[in-house]
Amino acid sequence: MWIYKGKEFTDEMVPEEAFGFIYGMSVTIDGEDKVYIGKKNFYSEINVPLGKKALAARDDKRMSKKRKVKKFNYQNYHSSQATLKQAKIDGIPIKRLILKICNCKAELSYEETRYLFKTDALEKDEFLNDNILGKFYRSKIKCETNKNQEDE
Repeated sequence: MWIYKGKEFTDEMVPEEAFGFIYGMSVTIDGEDKVYIGKKNFYSEINVPLGKKALAARDDKRMSKKRKVKKFNYQNYHSSQATLKQAKIDGIPIKRLILKICNCKAELSYEETRYLFKTDALEKDEFLNDNILGKFYRSKIKCETNKNQEDE
């Protein structure tokens, strides 16, 4: 179950113009609270091969697939993060919060990045996030932070 603004989130609550959402998942493992911040799309576009009739009728011979919008089953989503996956398998309860609903891809990426920097997710051990945008990594940030503290 997802919680949004203190209430259980349902399909009827998804705004028509919504693209995706920023989420926070928290779990208690060995007495320690762990948090993960991520993003997820409500819908995805998939390429579907054209059938024989459609292939024969096409004007552009390069076109062999069509794009189809597929609704994502976010209700069963428990993150791609390894610790959260294992917690789900082990039956450990995971609290799932929708932090913000976004209306476009750029806003979704920006808001996820903003939340991660705002919460110092790479610097605090209670966060399970290991990188931001595949560019800023926990291991590299901690090395740089320790060097800067030694210089002072």
